[in-house]
Amino acid sequence: MTTVLKSQVLERAVRRASVTLAFAAAVSVLSSTVSFAFSAEAQQMCSGDAFRLCSAEIPNIPRITACMVKNRSQLSSGCRVVLDRDLAAQRRAAAE
Repeated sequence: MTTVLKSQVLERAVRRASVTLAFAAAVSVLSSTVSFAFSAEAQQMCSGDAFRLCSAEIPNIPRITACMVKNRSQLSSGCRVVLDRDLAAQRRAAAE
């Protein structure tokens, strides 16, 4: 493997790890607030969408979160389903 190719592979791996950590941090921050809280299932179902749609927002967690909300129509169906379910549960809990 050439040095340039190794460098590109390493760069992609670091970027992917950064996105994963940023999304996990967003989940952690949001789950401890009164606002929308992401479940572990939502994190699993939505990580690919976060990479695809919001990687430019890394490492700014609030911007990643806003990006996911803004791009809701472009989210995968699985991600939308769990996010909608989590949001509904969060609203019910806040109403009680």
